[in-house]
Order: sequence, then C-alpha cells, then structure tokens
Amino acid sequence: MPTRLSGRHMDLTTHIGGGLELKNPVMLASGTFGHGAEYNHLFDLSRLGGIVTKTITYHPRAGNATPRTTETPSGMLNSIGLTNPGIDAFIKEKIPPLAELETGRVVSLAGTSNEEFAEMARRFNDLPGVDALELNISSPNMKDGGQLFGCREAAAHAVTASVTSVSTLPVIVKLTPNVTDITSVAGAVEEGGADGIALINTLLGMAIDVTSRRPILGNITGGLSGPAIKPVALAMVWKVADRVSVPIVGMGGIVTAQDAIEFLIAGASAIQVGTTTFINPWAGLEIVDGIAEYCNAQGISSLSQIVGSLDTEPLA
Repeated sequence: MPTRLSGRHMDLTTHIGGGLELKNPVMLASGTFGHGAEYNHLFDLSRLGGIVTKTITYHPRAGNATPRTTETPSGMLNSIGLTNPGIDAFIKEKIPPLAELETGRVVSLAGTSNEEFAEMARRFNDLPGVDALELNISSPNMKDGGQLFGCREAAAHAVTASVTSVSTLPVIVKLTPNVTDITSVAGAVEEGGADGIALINTLLGMAIDVTSRRPILGNITGGLSGPAIKPVALAMVWKVADRVSVPIVGMGGIVTAQDAIEFLIAGASAIQVGTTTFINPWAGLEIVDGIAEYCNAQGISSLSQIVGSLDTEPLA
C-alpha cells in the first residue's frame, strides 16, 4: 500500500526477487529482533517492510562461551554462536505467532552441509507464515562450517543451488565481507539460483583486556557490527550491485533514514536494520518515515527512482 505523506502518494513498494514484494524497503535484521513476534507489543510491525528471524539450525545450539558481546567505538562485537532451539522447536513454537504478523516474514537458516541446508529449506515449503528464506552462509561465529560456504565461490554456489533446487520460496543469500572479492562470491550465488543477495554480515574482529591480557569475548573473536562498518558495507553493496542482476538487501551500520537512503542509492532494493535496534527498538519505523519524507521533499513518487541512482560520472 502506498505511503501517504503531506498530500503526496508515494510508492515505497520494493521487490526482492522470486515474487517477494515488500510494502517498503525497511527490514529488521536477523539476530537483532528475536523472531519478530516477541516485539509486537512495542509497535505495529505491519508498518515495516519485513523481519528476518534469528538464524535457525537443524539441531538446537547452546551458543558460544560467555562473554558474548562487548561494546566497541561506534559499534559492538558479538559471538553469540547462533543460539537457537533447532528447527523442530522453531516450527512448533515460533511459526504460529510469526504467521499472524502482517509484514514480510523471512526465516534465516544455517547448516553444516549442502544436504542439511536443503533439508531445512524443504521443511518450510508448505508452512504458513514464511515468505522467504535467508541463507546465513557467512556467520563468523559458527565453528562447524558456517563461514566456509561464504568464503569460497564454489561452496557458495553449491549450497545455493542445493537450496534453490528444492525450495518453493524466494531464497536470499547473506554474504560475508571477510573475503578477498565479495563480487565473485555474489556472482557465484546468483549463478546458483539465488533470488536475492543480502550483504554485509559482520566483519571479523576482537577485543583484548589489557589488565588480564586475555580476550574479552569467550570465543576470542566475534563479529563487528554497528556504524563503524557502514562505509565498508556501502562500498560492497555498490560493487555487488554492479556485478549481479538480482535484487540486493543492504545492511551494515544503518542507524538513520539517511544511512538507508545511501544504501538504496548505491543499488540496494531493500535494507536491514540491526545493531541500532538494541538502543532504539523503533529505529525501523523512524527510517520508514524518514525515507517517505525524503521522497516527498525530492518529488519522488516511486522507490525505484532511488535504487541504483548513484552518479559516479566526473564533475564537469
């Protein structure tokens, strides 16, 4: 439904491939907003374009050793370790409330093999309340294989193809920035049949306690997120947008509507808001309103007029 602001109708609708249409481009990122329904009491989630659930694995995971988070300048490190109840409990306990939400519902999956990814994807084919899958092939905190898929072109292609060959849902593949050339990996997952590409996941980082001379995180290293990574994320979105033809979901340090609009101009068809929701749970709503205000001020009637509009020609 078009957003109405100051007398002007604006179409903030966007498409993420595979038939997934969102009412606006603002999504809440995996791992930062539970499974979505837990926050339904805070505000009307239907005002958002979509939510991405916390990553689900085939078997339950207790997660990494504590401490699991630490603040950094303009960001945070986390080494949660994909703590989750496993796919059986998720389907039984989390799908019913998820199905009641009137927004785009994307389930994040992580597996340890192509076969496991495919089997998990197949389980969601006939379930209500799931509009798309996001393949987390890029977690820096999953010791048993998660990052390997996203770091190698052949592995990224193979796991994507394994899922797209069995899934009836749109498949979005989430990429890691911890590679030499993210555009090559993006090209590989596009060839594997991905309907969309999400980037970037967290950057690998660490923090040290100088008094004890020990790592602050129990897992030693963790994933860096927050405003500190925005310039890196923005550049990678721009580069990938120039390489692939499938829609891109951009993320990494988005706090304000201006941040989100930068990602859209760079080539993202939608964005995800993550770390900032820990300090401002309403950030997603503020960004939706901010994008609408920007469009109104610029005389823009459709989001498509913004996406990929970056002018890189030298000034005369």
